[in-house]
Amino acid sequence: MTAGKASPAGFDRGQVAWALFDWANQPYFTLILTFIFGPYFAARVVGDTVAGQAEWGYFQAMAGLVIAFASPALGALADAGGKRKPWCAAFAALGVAGATGLWLAAPGGDVLQAGLMMAAATIGFEIAIVFNNAMLACLVAPERVGRLSGFGWGLGYLGGLAALAIMLLGFYLPAEPWLGLDRAAGEDARISGPFTAFWFILFSAPFFLMTPDRAPRVKSAGGGMLAGLATLVSTLRHLRRYRRLLRFLMARMVYADGLAALFSFGGIFAAGLFGWGTTQLGVFGLVTIVFSALGCFPGGWADDRFGSRATILAGLAGLILALVVTLSLRPDGLFFGLIRTTPATGGMTSPPELVMMAAAALMGICAGPVQAASRSLMVHLTPPEMSAEFFGLFAFSGKATAFVAPFLIGLLTAWTGWQAISLVVVALFLLAGGLLLRGLKT
Repeated sequence: MTAGKASPAGFDRGQVAWALFDWANQPYFTLILTFIFGPYFAARVVGDTVAGQAEWGYFQAMAGLVIAFASPALGALADAGGKRKPWCAAFAALGVAGATGLWLAAPGGDVLQAGLMMAAATIGFEIAIVFNNAMLACLVAPERVGRLSGFGWGLGYLGGLAALAIMLLGFYLPAEPWLGLDRAAGEDARISGPFTAFWFILFSAPFFLMTPDRAPRVKSAGGGMLAGLATLVSTLRHLRRYRRLLRFLMARMVYADGLAALFSFGGIFAAGLFGWGTTQLGVFGLVTIVFSALGCFPGGWADDRFGSRATILAGLAGLILALVVTLSLRPDGLFFGLIRTTPATGGMTSPPELVMMAAAALMGICAGPVQAASRSLMVHLTPPEMSAEFFGLFAFSGKATAFVAPFLIGLLTAWTGWQAISLVVVALFLLAGGLLLRGLKT
């Protein structure tokens, strides 16, 4: 563990710097994948929201496959070599380059180029996170893993919140966007790529400068590769020895698919149901992120007090409840139309929209602890000397079947013509993952 002066939160500067990595990378997922660039890509780069959503899904699936199959092997190499930060830096550089390249995605422009830039950025940032996560067990005592993990997730959500607020205040709400950007050319959305890259470089610097890394274990890169790959082959061959870990990874594989689909399709559903534009979706995002951040800090305490498994199960139950409430909404009514309402006028918000915001708040409160406690539970189940390798499998479990929920949503939406089928699919994935996790003995 690190040594140094403790912060008011009770963590030393190396641990706080480690947590700031979440603050640094979260705006990519908030701005690019969810609220700003993704909708812009579908509506203006492709020019058709349905076809654009399909294209976005294809590129995300491609990135997910690379992450799924590369993460375990790269984690094994890092475990064998000892140091994690050089790997983290290399893939973060790929993420920064890909995000910066999104500036080139003009309306009606090269869809392949924009999609590949997004995929490269996703691969870079996601794999960098694998190595950052793997350092958690080396930084803090086991009884404080949950608090540091929750602290990091909370900072991450606050980072996404701050970045989204800056984007809205600077480039969407003013009559004239900052920097003289041209809205007709999509520059207000395209700037989210370089902005995300700059944000990451600025706020990840403390991690690379202050958080201690492990000493190298081998003298040559070639030796590290051979040792790491041999260890990975052995781990996969004998994975049945780690039965509790295997069950957790299977459970997470299912509920992580549901969470990913919720983040990808939640804004699309709200926009379709109420006809929301970018500003309203931005407010929706702000509500979700604020409550996600608020949920992480007590979630970290609950993780240490009641256990990671119990925290995850409680969070999944809350998410399913929020989805049922959302499913009951109509543009002109609540509770599956049992209560009728009239549309709001004069810029006011209608009762169904207010309930949608409340459901978003509940989703945020629950989603943060689920993700943070998942990372904590992984630490508790993983041999410390194999942490990067198993966190590679952790990343694999979150990406290996990530295409299944979006594929089912697309297929069932086309078949039924019912947009809310996405909520049903997400709820079923969360329920199935929770049932698998419930049988895990910790």
